[in-house]
Amino acid sequence: MPGQKENNRENNKVNNQEAPQDHAATGKPGLIPQNELNEINRVIAIMSGKGGVGKSLVSALVAVGLKKQGLTVGILDADITGPSIPRMFGLYEHPTPLGDLILPVKSKLGIMVISINLFIPEEDEPVIWRGPLLANVVKQFWKDVAWGKLDYLIVDLPPGTGDVPLTVMQSLPLNGTIVVSSPQDLALMVVRKAIKMTKMMNIPILGLVENMSYLNCPACGEKIYPFGPSYVDEVANKTGLKVIEVLPLEPDLTALCDRGEIEEYKNNPFAQGNFLSFLVDV
Repeated sequence: MPGQKENNRENNKVNNQEAPQDHAATGKPGLIPQNELNEINRVIAIMSGKGGVGKSLVSALVAVGLKKQGLTVGILDADITGPSIPRMFGLYEHPTPLGDLILPVKSKLGIMVISINLFIPEEDEPVIWRGPLLANVVKQFWKDVAWGKLDYLIVDLPPGTGDVPLTVMQSLPLNGTIVVSSPQDLALMVVRKAIKMTKMMNIPILGLVENMSYLNCPACGEKIYPFGPSYVDEVANKTGLKVIEVLPLEPDLTALCDRGEIEEYKNNPFAQGNFLSFLVDV
């Protein structure tokens, strides 16, 4: 399993991190280079300051949307202690070795996926590791995986502003982040922490996605706001960020995720050309 060969010598470095780097540029200190088999064009991280807002769902939808527009896409599941990406795609096979590297598992549409849940015997087996080991595994998922040639690598970050998000921002050549929120005021307060962290690390924020914003009444079609009114426009105005999408609660999408069939979702807003045009400018 990734991480078992790594020692914990970085345990004392948590409070002595390097100054923020512009990791979209090459040759910066702390940036881990791609291995000889990889040619990854753009790396986009999906993050939130709070769990339970649908960050992994947005990661999966973004990857599927880009794939349906003819691009080569991979997902690096950096949420080591709470991985849900394999279940959404119906992936249960183990990655295979390729020399000293690891081959990611391919989804039905051809999205390349690596996740800790693809290495453990049972998907509900907990990963009980300390922060430095989690961070080392994420580094391995970048440098020791044979991703090949990708237009986009989507990194599904764990919630919060701890070791793993910090490691990704310092070690991977991020072109930008997408911040996910939900309508609750508490969730947005914590999301603002994630926004401030990203700015402190000099990583571009591409925009905001508000998930679970509303649901459509099945009888009349009227929008219902179960978590109260949306604050995403207010946050966007205060932070100067773009609102990329406002997503509803959709039982059909939930059912597809539970069955491992997220790629069959018909109303994916990220499969539209305007989203790709937005990313091309990154």
